[in-house]
Amino acid sequence: MPCLLQSLPTTFSFPYPETSQPPPTPNSRVTVSALATRTATSRSKFSKTFQRILANTTSNTKFKRQEDDYHSTLEALNSKGRFPRKSLGQHYMLNASINEELTMAANVKEGDVVLEIGPGTGSLTNALVNAGATVLAIERDPYMASIVRERFAGLDRVEVLEGDFIRSHIRSHMSSMLASKIPPDGNTPSAKVVSNLPFNISTDVIKLLLPMGDIFSEIVLLLQDEAALRFVDSSSKSSEYRPINIFINFYSDPEYKFKVPRTNFFPQPKVDAAVVAFKLKQITDYPQVSTIKSFFSMVNSAFNGKRKMLRKSLQHICSSPEIEAALCSVGLPPTARPEELTLEDFVKLHNLIVKTPFLDNLE
Repeated sequence: MPCLLQSLPTTFSFPYPETSQPPPTPNSRVTVSALATRTATSRSKFSKTFQRILANTTSNTKFKRQEDDYHSTLEALNSKGRFPRKSLGQHYMLNASINEELTMAANVKEGDVVLEIGPGTGSLTNALVNAGATVLAIERDPYMASIVRERFAGLDRVEVLEGDFIRSHIRSHMSSMLASKIPPDGNTPSAKVVSNLPFNISTDVIKLLLPMGDIFSEIVLLLQDEAALRFVDSSSKSSEYRPINIFINFYSDPEYKFKVPRTNFFPQPKVDAAVVAFKLKQITDYPQVSTIKSFFSMVNSAFNGKRKMLRKSLQHICSSPEIEAALCSVGLPPTARPEELTLEDFVKLHNLIVKTPFLDNLE
């Protein structure tokens, strides 16, 4: 497949202008330099209720497959006089084949319900729809939300909610949507998440979504490559070992899929990206702890002083001698530090030292 980026420069270093410029004429040629000097000239207000989303998910509307490339991305941005907003971490995908690979990594098929966070110009949305999915897209930027709405205006398998995903009631939205699609056999279907995330919200999104194994079967995200490697690495004794590693492996089985060079984005970020798939666990498959809240409270306390020995950092839970005895029973030295413990080690330690008074204090 020929490279879709061969006509683009290898680097981008555009400012983020604030002043308004006249919109382009209908016949003007879309160029990167023109895009960099044009800014917002109009604001559209949309107000649709979620009830319409529920009604539309059962529709059998036909959709003519659309192709996508970086020209359509630039044209979509130019049509609104928009430039990617640095404050929102906006970097748009220019390579349609990457969107298709992202869709295949999630094994999206006909009839799937997919949540997309930050659809941007709708290029990934297009790949998901081409695969047969019903898409609920949440977009914080009202200008980009209007672009996606207009692009898929004739298709009722795509709905766009405008707002901050972190503050949205996603469990309620998705539960209602899935309930409306219960098949004759009565089994409630599960959904998937497929997104090209702004790099600056990846950790918050992961913390919010991974505990939703009752809603989503799989989450496939395009992340900063360095973060992707860190999230997937579950080995202890690593300098990058953090509570987030314990969290991810508690709720899911992560897998690094493939790397995406930075040249596939506009504007070009300073780092490469990568695709990670998180296969979510059901609640019955979670490690057995007295309470999940007390478990992660202990883990976070352990890492508060990363180079501290656990017998010091966990003294608010029980005495140092008790912690040392628990560590020995787990097969660890009494001088163990948090980066030396695996998920299984933390589970065993928690079940040995966390007692009723500590649990009561968490209520």
